[in-house]
Amino acid sequence: MRAAYLAQTVRSAEEPLLAALPGVLMQRAATGLSSALLRELAAVRGRVYGARVLVLAGAGNNGGDALYAGAQLLRRGVRVRAWRTTSAVHHDAWRAFFAAGGREVGAVDALSELGEADLVVDGVLGIGGRPGLPEPVALFAAACADAGVPVVAVDVPSGLAADACGANAPHFTAALTVTFGGLKFCHLIEPAASACGRLELVDIGLGLPEPDLRQWEPADVAAHWPFPDATSDKYSRGVVGLDTGSDSYPGAAVLSTLGAVHAGAGMVRFAGAQGAVQLIRAAAPNVVFGQGRVQSRVLGCGWGDRPDGATVVADALAEGLPLLLDADALRFLPGGDLGEQVLLTPHAGELARLLELDRSEVAANPVAAVRGAATRHGCTVLLKGGTQYVCGPDGAVTLAVPGPAWTAQAGSGDTLAGLAGTLLAAGLAPPEAALAAASAQAMTALLQPGPHPPDFIARAVPRVVASLRAKS
Repeated sequence: MRAAYLAQTVRSAEEPLLAALPGVLMQRAATGLSSALLRELAAVRGRVYGARVLVLAGAGNNGGDALYAGAQLLRRGVRVRAWRTTSAVHHDAWRAFFAAGGREVGAVDALSELGEADLVVDGVLGIGGRPGLPEPVALFAAACADAGVPVVAVDVPSGLAADACGANAPHFTAALTVTFGGLKFCHLIEPAASACGRLELVDIGLGLPEPDLRQWEPADVAAHWPFPDATSDKYSRGVVGLDTGSDSYPGAAVLSTLGAVHAGAGMVRFAGAQGAVQLIRAAAPNVVFGQGRVQSRVLGCGWGDRPDGATVVADALAEGLPLLLDADALRFLPGGDLGEQVLLTPHAGELARLLELDRSEVAANPVAAVRGAATRHGCTVLLKGGTQYVCGPDGAVTLAVPGPAWTAQAGSGDTLAGLAGTLLAAGLAPPEAALAAASAQAMTALLQPGPHPPDFIARAVPRVVASLRAKS
């Protein structure tokens, strides 16, 4: 599991060490950064000696890290030039850079140097920076992208906010981000995460507390997936009941059913739209139709305007079984706590309606939004999207394993509901069921070349589950 921290959490961990060991943290960071730069140069250029590196140094500690690292590169035979992007600069690091043979360039010369540079080191802003760049630096960042020169960002790509997911303001797009102590939110949350490129974490000896944000990795999915054993039968594997689809949207019923079937449900009972029955029989002949014993329920996918929706949701909540409410079922939530057995699976627009916010507010701070919905309704909430956030009633937010953008298409949420419903029936708690289902879908899509529709992804899930078994 990956851990990420708010900028203030990192700063609070740094403060006692900065006071007790002045200069030591910066030297640790610079050494880690220079090692990463040497590896990157070897990969990009094939050798280190004679390579050309351009350092952009701002006034803060990130600029100091970059300059000290530049001094170490100079001692390895790398030609390094530095552009001070502000009038102020870390004094000791600047002196060390010049003592090692470094040279300064201005804004105009920096653009000229770009044509021959093998790497650009972005040390303009740090974790305290706000979104956006001053105009000369913004122009340079765009020129780096146009020229295809790899950028190595120090801690975070300048122009991004460490605690936020946005990437709308001018910013550097890094091939590699070298960060210190712990990952930051922007490293994991899209669209900012895509601007960070590959991540390398350097341990500088911070005593960090519990993470502010976590993200599952494939090993976490393997550890939680409910694999059957020799004593298992269809009931111990889980029976999931689906009331999904409508005559207007029969595809939602088919897709949610396929998600449940291919996640490994012991039995799938479908009691949804009659207009979807024949389609489901053709796609999944092992599905049972009508009411009967179930161990979880999935409601709402493709319901449309359902007159009895409030009654169906109320009856399911009263039943007390693990319950997934998706799409149109979210319009019928009663007030008060829904209970720890309930999982809501909204996209950003649906979550905005639940919280009576504008969608842009959810997009700007999805961590706060998903936490607000989970605590308001006393249940688990999975916010679907490019980054998928899961929050239980305790307020802890965890991200699913990321996947490709190809999964952003109609029907993916229906398939995900079926996947998660199966895991609820198998006994996983709602937070783990949500994370495992969203992660498995993302991992499956990542392994499939090119765009595939949700039914194809659902049918490919068993191969990912089989690979997880080998890791568990």
